[in-house]
Amino acid sequence: MAAPGALLVMGVSGSGKSTVGALLASELGWKFYDADDYHPEENRMKMGKGIPLNDQDRIPWLCNLHDILLRDVASGQHVVLACSALKKAYRDILIRGKDGASPKCDETGKDKHPAEVKLLVVHLSGSFEVISERLLKRKGHFMPPELLESQFETLEPPSAPENFIQISVDKNLSEIIAIIVETLK
Repeated sequence: MAAPGALLVMGVSGSGKSTVGALLASELGWKFYDADDYHPEENRMKMGKGIPLNDQDRIPWLCNLHDILLRDVASGQHVVLACSALKKAYRDILIRGKDGASPKCDETGKDKHPAEVKLLVVHLSGSFEVISERLLKRKGHFMPPELLESQFETLEPPSAPENFIQISVDKNLSEIIAIIVETLK
């Protein structure tokens, strides 16, 4: 497999995206972004009140992330992005932008297809019980554990033809990193 320009570490809240993503970026010498850092304040407030985000909340946020990935990859920078990206449509936006539906995405390619980000999706998967227990131990995060059920309901695990690997959160961190690094070889 040709090396992707970017890795997306995805999964429900509490699956370990930020931890795995930051460690992986450090191991590979790639740039790391945590998508949570790019949520507008309105999204944070909504989630903090226990209200799940809808597509209208997420699409501008995902378009912004697509633009960041595209900019970095185009400049030769490899990137690791930790982002829930629960639906295939969300992952498609990260790769291709929003097909002109959003003015923020795709401004560069008005007359042709928008540029794509070559992306490997790393899906960190686990049972509701395991991840719920992890969330209950987590302190100081704007995402309350009560929203986990809505995340599992929204989740569309990656499948062919998406470029992805799935790794169980039951593995330890060093095993998870080793699997991803091996996949990139």
